[in-house]
Amino acid sequence: MSEIASKGQLRAGFLRWAVVTVPLILLLGFLSGRMVPVGSENRWYQLLTLPAVRPPDWAFGVVWTALYILMGVSLAMILNARGARGRGSAIAIFAIQMVLNLAWTPLFFGAHQVSAALILLIVLFVAALITTVAFGRIRPLAAWLLVPYLAWLVIATALNWQIDRANPDAEALASPPASTQIDL
Repeated sequence: MSEIASKGQLRAGFLRWAVVTVPLILLLGFLSGRMVPVGSENRWYQLLTLPAVRPPDWAFGVVWTALYILMGVSLAMILNARGARGRGSAIAIFAIQMVLNLAWTPLFFGAHQVSAALILLIVLFVAALITTVAFGRIRPLAAWLLVPYLAWLVIATALNWQIDRANPDAEALASPPASTQIDL
């Protein structure tokens, strides 16, 4: 027997990693989205001139949930590839792109930095592309699982760019104060 581990053992190892990575990435994404009000819940965002063609607010939660699940499964595949050449650097690159990913929501919706968020998205796309290539060298399926993420980042970048163009003063746009008055 020349195999170090059986297919069953490899599958079990992958599942152990996936049980950790999928919920962890979902939790991180959820926390990033809850740090500040997003979408129509954000009073500043309501004041912006938004592109006519954009996904409805509910779609963002659905899409990001699916993308985070795919990212978690992809990461589990790489974590389970012990001994694979380039595994450590692929995991490090994934971590960097994940930090960039999680920073976008507070930067855009919390700090109202539309232009900086656009630059961040471009850097994030490059980091995600490098991650995809690095994952593909180890496990091609892990890379393919990241392709929808890359596609969504292109859409997000286009939306951010359109918002930036339509709202050159977005950073200075003040949110209306919250009212504590009760109207009877």
